[in-house]
Amino acid sequence: MKKLLQTGAALTLIFVLAAHDPLVAKSKAPVGPAMISAKDKQVGAKAHPEILAEFGGLYEAPQAAYVTRVGQKIAFQSGLANSQSDFTVSLLNSSVNNAFAIPGGYVYVTRQLMGLMNNEAELASVLGHEVGHVAAQHSKKRNSRATMGGLGAMAATILGGVLMGDEGAKLGQQVGGSIAQGWVLKFSRAQEYEADDLGIGYLNKAGYDTLASSTMLYSLAQQTSLDLRRAGKTGSTLPEWASTHPDPASRVVRAAQKATTIGGKGRVQNRDAFIATLDGMMYDDDPKQGVVDGQIFKHPDLKLTFSAPTGYVLNNGTAAVTVSGSGGQAQFSGGAYTGDMNAYVGNVFKAVGGTTTTLNFGSVSRTTINGLPVGYASATTATQSGQVTVTVYAYEFANNSAFHILSISPAASASPFTSLVQSVRRLTADEAAAIRPRKIDVITVRSNDTLKSVSERMAYSDFKLERFLVLNGLKANDVLKSGQKVKIVIYG
Repeated sequence: MKKLLQTGAALTLIFVLAAHDPLVAKSKAPVGPAMISAKDKQVGAKAHPEILAEFGGLYEAPQAAYVTRVGQKIAFQSGLANSQSDFTVSLLNSSVNNAFAIPGGYVYVTRQLMGLMNNEAELASVLGHEVGHVAAQHSKKRNSRATMGGLGAMAATILGGVLMGDEGAKLGQQVGGSIAQGWVLKFSRAQEYEADDLGIGYLNKAGYDTLASSTMLYSLAQQTSLDLRRAGKTGSTLPEWASTHPDPASRVVRAAQKATTIGGKGRVQNRDAFIATLDGMMYDDDPKQGVVDGQIFKHPDLKLTFSAPTGYVLNNGTAAVTVSGSGGQAQFSGGAYTGDMNAYVGNVFKAVGGTTTTLNFGSVSRTTINGLPVGYASATTATQSGQVTVTVYAYEFANNSAFHILSISPAASASPFTSLVQSVRRLTADEAAAIRPRKIDVITVRSNDTLKSVSERMAYSDFKLERFLVLNGLKANDVLKSGQKVKIVIYG
């Protein structure tokens, strides 16, 4: 969550594996990729600054030049341009696992996803996959009538209004991807498989190990499984019909088979150089955007904190923090505040309803929580899944600023967010000063090190071993070897 929440930046997707444009139509690759046109360049140039704003801006560190070099090399294999320099490849300062490409030669990967990789070939495989979507012109074949149902649709509408002003409608669409993530099938399997195949072909042409696509998909599948476990959900992976992408676990075997067919297995990986490049790179949240520590969110600049209920997961987006669980959804954000709490709460409900729905919340009640003046109100409305309760709690902070929690839960049950709204408080100066970023630390395994002993050094309070395994693409029965380079996450 950025310091200035009033900017209206759209939410990034959470629990997403390499987000793209929504697709449901089945398609075939063109005979040959169309070269980057002047129109494509114009479209890309216009979208580029907006994408940077949404995804935390550029991550300006030594890793950025490495990404640009590899990205331009692999993108050039697509035949979309006559020169590698025609591609603009950016490393984004985002804690979301994400990568994408847009027409005009613009290719993106987040530092979080880069941190999950374990060699240069895997980086090339991800970027090649994204360029493959552009080369196959998938964005031009989209079917915009993606469906969303039940409570998820209402969540998209309601939580779309958390920021004031003209950004409400646009944000609603973005929140639909994050809060109701499992409700929208955004890509056809055929198009994902096509992009996989194109990316593996690019790896082969560039001289990389073509098996890297499979190993990268394995890491993504393991990350998905860990995310589900952290959220308290059962099952090792998302079912294919409910995934933003076809289940990465089912793509692992297919990609390995494709690598065998096309050849190129066992070629260039550049693991040592890649792992060394990751050393010191920020991982997870940037403190300037607030940090999630287990069930707690803290923002050192805004000097505020709150805690998610037990069993709920916090996700820090560009413009807001989402709180997700089986009993409902909530979002913490902010908006313009003139000192009139009644007007502030009313504006949130107005933005939620938009131009078509009026939410009758009655009067705004007042109270004090942890020394903060608070205004709150609730409204009940009907959805396809039954009645839901929409609640707004607004908190007045210093310097004429305000923040709010907007929640949605089934009307028939008690709100699961009582502890959340009661936990909002100011951070002390000492608490704010103590917040540190996490970063990747590359270490050399010693003779007596084990998976368990090394994972204990991870800067987390939960799932230490599981996080370490996923970060390094390891299995639970693997044995560390003396002299081996591995990644851990420490406080910076």
